[in-house]
Order: sequence, then structure tokens, then C-alpha cells
Amino acid sequence: QLQFVESGGGLVQPGGSLRLSCVASDFTLKYRPISWFRQAPGKEHEGVACTSNTDGSTYYTDDVKGRFTISRDNAKNTVYLQMNSLKPGDTAVYYCQALPRCGLHGSYYTAYAKTLGSWGQGTQVTVSS
Repeated sequence: QLQFVESGGGLVQPGGSLRLSCVASDFTLKYRPISWFRQAPGKEHEGVACTSNTDGSTYYTDDVKGRFTISRDNAKNTVYLQMNSLKPGDTAVYYCQALPRCGLHGSYYTAYAKTLGSWGQGTQVTVSS
């Protein structure tokens, strides 16, 4: 299974910002669609954003549209998630994954997440005053 290292999480007040980074340790990210997922306590993994490797298209779950931005730096083999106007509901562990494609609906990401046997260590994001 592909290995990722996620970083950049932390504790932030509501309305604050964080930038998460995702680095692949054993393959080249630019050849794959890459998605950020998150998992809040007691909940399933949720697809948050996805970036295509072919046409530059992106996907965002409705809750983060206008607040989060996914981007790539192929030279650094890194995918980022810029998170602005953070809310307590964004509190979760955030993970990145390579997908066969970026889906158009959240159900695609939920179903794909269930096929994965394991996840990386992720990065904890806590939004609290």
C-alpha cells in the first residue's frame, strides 16, 4: 500500500487557518489523483478534497467549499490543503490518499475509504477556543 506522511496539523481557534502537507515516501504524486480525507471521533472517513493529476480539476465536500483549497507542488512531491475560516466541526485527523480518480460525490470517497485496510498516521487538527 502506498505510504504517505501528513503534517501541519495543530490546535487553532475558530476562524483560524492551517496548511496541511502530504508527502509520498515511495511514489511520485504527480501521476495520481490525490485526496484529503478526515475522520472525526466516532465517525467514518470523509472525503474532504481531491485534486486530479490530468486536467487540474478539484473536488470539495460541500462543508469546506470556499474555505479549503487543495494544491500540488510536483517539484516537492507534495500535496497541500490550505484550510481557512476553520470551525470546531473541522476537528478531525486528516489523511491523504491516492485514488483511481476524483469522484463527484461524497459517497464515492466514503466507499473508497472502506476498501482501505490501513491508513497513515495522519495529522490531528483541533479547532477550539
